[in-house]
Amino acid sequence: MEDLLKVEDLRTYFFTEAGVVKAVDGISLDVRKGESHGLVGESGSGKSVTALSVMRIVPKPGKIVGGKISFDGTDLLTLKEDDMRRVRGSKIAMVFQDPISSLDPLYTVGKQLIEAIRANNETVSKEQARDMAISLLSNVEISEPERRFNQYPHELSGGMKQRIAIARALARTPTLLFADEPTTNLDVTIQAQVLNLMKDLKKNFNMTLVLITHDMGIIAEMTSRVTVVYAGQVSESAETHTLFYHPTHPYTEALLKAVPRLDKRKQLQSVGGNIPNLIDPPTGCRFHPRCPYAIQICKEKVPDYEEVETDHFVACHRWKELSLVGVQ
Repeated sequence: MEDLLKVEDLRTYFFTEAGVVKAVDGISLDVRKGESHGLVGESGSGKSVTALSVMRIVPKPGKIVGGKISFDGTDLLTLKEDDMRRVRGSKIAMVFQDPISSLDPLYTVGKQLIEAIRANNETVSKEQARDMAISLLSNVEISEPERRFNQYPHELSGGMKQRIAIARALARTPTLLFADEPTTNLDVTIQAQVLNLMKDLKKNFNMTLVLITHDMGIIAEMTSRVTVVYAGQVSESAETHTLFYHPTHPYTEALLKAVPRLDKRKQLQSVGGNIPNLIDPPTGCRFHPRCPYAIQICKEKVPDYEEVETDHFVACHRWKELSLVGVQ
C-alpha cells in the first residue's frame, strides 16, 4: 500500500526559560493511504506535537528544527505559509483533544462551520455553505441539525460538541484526518458512539485516519497499524494484531499489561516511574530508567531502529533475547 504521509527524523523542540524541551526528537512515521493508524503512548510522549508539526501549527515557543514531512509526495516543510494554509483543512485536518476549547463560544455552530467550509474557497456562497454545514451535521449524526446550526457551543452536550468538532474537520473533505484523543472527557456510551461514528466517516469520506490516544483498548478497536511513542521517540511500530500478540519492546509490553481484560481476572500492572524530563532526557534508551530488562548498554547507547520481521520495527538492544508477554 502506498504511503500518504512519511515523517522522517522529525525534531520539534520548545525553547523555554527552563531549557530546550525535546518534545519530538527523531520520530519517523509512515502512514499508508486508506489505513487507520494509531499513535499511542503516555501523556507527554510527543504524540500530539507530532500531529501539530505535520499541520505546521506548533504553538510558540515550539519550533520544528529538523526532519522531513512528506505528504502525498510534497515536502510540507518547504512550503510557504500561504501554500501550507491551502493544505490545512482541504487535505489534512485535525480533531483536537478538547472540543470545548476548540470551538469558539462567541459564535454559533453554523457560523463556525460556514467559516471552515469557505476558508480559502470563497467561490462557495453563504447559502451553499449553509446547506453544506447542515448536511455535515447530519453526517455526524447530530439530531435536529437545522436547530443545532443556530445554537452556541455552551448549549450542547460534550458528545455533541465533539461531533461538531469532527464535522468542522470534515468541512473540506480532507484526505488525512488526525483525531487527538477524540473520546477524552466523554462517558463510556458516548465514547463508543463517537468511535463508531469515526469508523463510518472514514469509510464514507474515503479518508486516512491517524488516531492519537493513550488507550490501548481504542487502538485494538480502531486501527490496523500502530506506532508506539515514548519520550519523543518511536519505540515500536507494527500491524495492530502483531503488536498485541507479539510485542517486542518492553514499553509496549508494559502498556499491554495495564489494559483491563474482561476474560481474565488478573491484577493490572501500571508502568512504573514517569516520563523523563525532556529538557535533560536519559542517555541511551530513554525507557531504561523504567525498564525491568535494562542492562548497561541500554544506559549508554541509543538503540537502532530495526526491522524484527516484515513491517515490524523496534528500537531495543535486547529484543532478540526477550520473550515478551502479549495478549494471552
